[in-house]
Parts: sequence; C-alpha cells; structure tokens
Amino acid sequence: MAVRNHKDHVKFEGPATYLIVARGGLDQRLSDRLGGMRITSKDRGGEKPVATLVGRLLDQAQLCGVLNALYEMHLPILSVEILDEEEEK
Repeated sequence: MAVRNHKDHVKFEGPATYLIVARGGLDQRLSDRLGGMRITSKDRGGEKPVATLVGRLLDQAQLCGVLNALYEMHLPILSVEILDEEEEK
C-alpha cells in the first residue's frame, strides 16, 4: 500500500480530506459503510476496476475504519493520500 503525503506533518487527530484508491468495483450505496465518502469506480477494460473514494473523515481512527472495511471486502488498497487537513486554531 502506498501512502503519500504532501504535508510535512500530519496530525493524528482532527478532520482531514482523504483520497483512497482500491482495486475492485464499489457501488456508491456503500458510502455509509465507508465513512460517507464519495465513491467512483472506473472500468479498465479486461482488468479489475479501480474504485476511488474521496471524503472528509473525522480523524485517523475513522480512516482506519474505512481501510478495514475495504480489507474485509477483499479490495487491495493501492494508495491513500491526504488532500487537506484542518489547521490548528
């Protein structure tokens, strides 16, 4: 699993927007099970489809829950990227 981050420091707690890519098709109806993330699946011809999930999660504990749900669905996780992070007040 590739973990990419364009930030120098990522907080463990607090909300952030994530982009997760997994191999396999996912239906948007699974969004509630996956933290309310927006799901798109792209067919790749003869290869397995790729699902992209984008959404704001409350903290890394919720991120772990989404990743565990994908694992339980037997979908290999290709990448996880933090898109933005709420700034400290």
